[in-house]
Amino acid sequence: MPVHRVSGRVMTAIAQTVTPQGVVAICRFLDVPLTLEPAPRLVALLAEVRDPGNAGTVIRVADAAGADAVVLTRSSVDLYNPKCARASAGSVFHLPVTVEADVAATVAALRAAGVQVLAADGAGPADLDAMDDAGDLARPTAWLFGNEAWGLPAELRALADQVVRVPIHGRAESLNLATAAAVCLYASARAQRRG
Repeated sequence: MPVHRVSGRVMTAIAQTVTPQGVVAICRFLDVPLTLEPAPRLVALLAEVRDPGNAGTVIRVADAAGADAVVLTRSSVDLYNPKCARASAGSVFHLPVTVEADVAATVAALRAAGVQVLAADGAGPADLDAMDDAGDLARPTAWLFGNEAWGLPAELRALADQVVRVPIHGRAESLNLATAAAVCLYASARAQRRG
């Protein structure tokens, strides 16, 4: 791969950050179609997630939790948005990421592969801790996460097998998307390893 030295002015122009790190690379596109053979054990499905920092952080969390894939649906942030790539801290290179997926078709394909689909929603009727205690998180699972501002609309919640809330034991009103995703993905990963 050829390497080119550039001036500070050129680096500032191409890096798209206020204080560039000093290295810029051109890479091939990384996204791939969702593979369901063998069936995945853990998937993060991002529906209409628009904040690049949150999307990149969820990709990083999914990688850390040992997820098999991340799916960004149509109307979600561009995987190649510089803030998304930076927030992933390199995890975009570690696990398969599918982009521009149709939510309903993806959910149907996952379910046909034997994967349960759980929607994360702060007002969900199912409690994450209770599901873990009952052994329900040990099954192959795709977690459906919604938009940061308005969450999952009713039509997307209806696609899930269960709508699950992360219990809040303190006085916080809610968790942000990336934090909720971390809790849910790690709960499933722990249950699957335990099982």
